Amino acid sequence: MGISIWQLLIVLGIVILLFGTKKLRNIGSDLGGAIRGFKKSMNDDDTKSEGENAKAGSQESLEGKEGEQQQAAADDKARDKSHS
Repeated sequence: MGISIWQLLIVLGIVILLFGTKKLRNIGSDLGGAIRGFKKSMNDDDTKSEGENAKAGSQESLEGKEGEQQQAAADDKARDKSHS
């Protein structure tokens, strides 16, 4: 009484028809970035609780976030240019 492979394929086909492959690719990359950010923040919290210098850790994470934002902006611009 479970979900068969054919039912999953039909649902996948409907989702692709509704959103399109480009939108699904963007959603996937956004979700992946959110998961990476969550894992990184969890690891940062673990290192801070172990007694490392909290101020230095937060400065590094701020610098890392700025770099990630700049990289994401550059990726978006490149993606927009390739689709034009």
